[in-house]
Amino acid sequence: MIIVTRLDRSRFGVNPDLIERVHASPDTTLHMVDGNVYVIAESLGTLVDLIVAYRARVLQEADAMIRKAVD
Repeated sequence: MIIVTRLDRSRFGVNPDLIERVHASPDTTLHMVDGNVYVIAESLGTLVDLIVAYRARVLQEADAMIRKAVD
């Protein structure tokens, strides 16, 4: 999950695997595969950085699990 902020400053988690597309004009709008739409305070660039960091954490955890299983 990544944590994003609505325009009213409330925060919520989103599974980035369920994001279908993102628009930034000027607000960043997430369009989810289930049809939900969220307008968030984060910029498009920040959102991409959050997703990249999330994916890196997933890969790091998977690698740690494999190493633990082999030991």
